[in-house]
Amino acid sequence: MKHPFHLKAVWNGGRNSEGTIDAGGLKTVISIPQEMGGPGTGTNPDEMLLGAAATCYLITLAAMLERSDITPDELTLESEATVDVTNNIFTYERIVHRPRIVLPPDAPESDLSKAEKLAHKAEASCMISRAVAGNVTMETRPVIVTTGADAV
Repeated sequence: MKHPFHLKAVWNGGRNSEGTIDAGGLKTVISIPQEMGGPGTGTNPDEMLLGAAATCYLITLAAMLERSDITPDELTLESEATVDVTNNIFTYERIVHRPRIVLPPDAPESDLSKAEKLAHKAEASCMISRAVAGNVTMETRPVIVTTGADAV
């Protein structure tokens, strides 16, 4: 079964202008980021690729935890992307995901261990990660703790 997705875009002017995109649940202004010499309004391709990778990873991880009968008290994610600009060539180099999985205080050690394995496995299972494989380095640095425990 195939699932088509559609996006409509409008661009108003030259390089330092802005545009809009509409992809169903995603409707926003787009432009070149300020750090790259653009106006920095709305979002940009760099943020959208990071957002796609992060949300795909997080949803995949949540599904894998659920299938393993692990119910976190809290599941959060911080992700960071690195874009290199050398000789005016922009290269999306790396995405690092830092999931934080907080399990109940009485969670067995086996659940903590399984949650960490799933945190790494989710990266290889995510469709966006697979789409950029070979072009962007993907890294996962999970933190697994129980409620009330401090993470190092």
